[in-house]
Parts: sequence; C-alpha cells; structure tokens
Amino acid sequence: MRFRRKIFERKILAARIIVASAGYRRKGFIAKQVLKISQSDYDALRQHGEETYPHECCGVLLGNFVDENAKTVSRIARCANTREDSPHNRYHIDPKELIRIQREGRERGEDIVGFYHSHPDHPARWSTTDLAEAHWFGCSYVITSVEKGKAMISNSFALVGLEERDKEFMDEPLQISI
Repeated sequence: MRFRRKIFERKILAARIIVASAGYRRKGFIAKQVLKISQSDYDALRQHGEETYPHECCGVLLGNFVDENAKTVSRIARCANTREDSPHNRYHIDPKELIRIQREGRERGEDIVGFYHSHPDHPARWSTTDLAEAHWFGCSYVITSVEKGKAMISNSFALVGLEERDKEFMDEPLQISI
C-alpha cells in the first residue's frame, strides 16, 4: 500500500509542478523549485564525474520531497554507467541496480528525488538526449561539466510535465548546505 501511495503522491507533485510552472511562465518568471544538498554529497557527485572521466558518470539522489517547491537530498548512490556503445556522451543505469537502490532507500524512508550524471568536456546543460531519456516527473537531474578531468560547473533541472509529450526541463537552483 505504501508504494501505491508514493506513486500517487509523485503524480500529484508532478501535477502541481506543471501547473505552477505554466502559471509562472505566463507571467515571465521561472518556477522557484529548489534542490537542497549537503556539501559532502555535492562534492561526492562531482568527484564521481572526475573519476570516470572521459566517460559519463551517473547516480541516484535519495531524499525527500519537502513540498512542491523543494526536494532534500539525504544521500547519493553511485551507479555504474552500463552504456556500452558511447559511454563518453551517454549513460545508462541498470534497472536492477535502480530497483535495489529504490528498495534500500524506501527501507530508510527515502524516495528517489533525482539523478545525476556528468558531461565530459561539454557544458552542464541538458541535451535533447537527456530530455528524451528522462522519465521521472518531479525529479531533479543534476549535470556536472567535467573539463579535462576537472569538475567545473554543476546545474540542476527539474523534469516537469504530466506526460511524455509535454515534458520539459526547468532550471532549478541548487542550495548547498554544510
């Protein structure tokens, strides 16, 4: 029953996000969603990108949805990039690994609040491939630019929309705490 409730809550959250973002865009503003992350988790996901350079790293952000405007990361889970055809500019998380991470998180009272990956020698902006392969509405997608093996910039984007045909990424501030 708890799993169904979480899915229902995620759908409600996604609906609130798209409604809020549509309203803000009509007024010329961007919805103020925030991803809260500790300095140590922020540093760890950036280090992961440096360690896997020149390939993309990837991982899962676990935590809680505070409300429709904020998500808090309580831990990150590193994942193996199982993409074999082009790991230097694409990533893939094995579904079995993702299910294991989700199950372990749920046991600790955590939800999947987002994902992270690196862009080796490319900007920390989402690509059309990133958008096409993003399916977790209401979640954050953190992208770190890694230039010549050094993490440079990390940006977060919230996936909003109600269906695949109307999904989009919106810039989302990262709030880093000590």
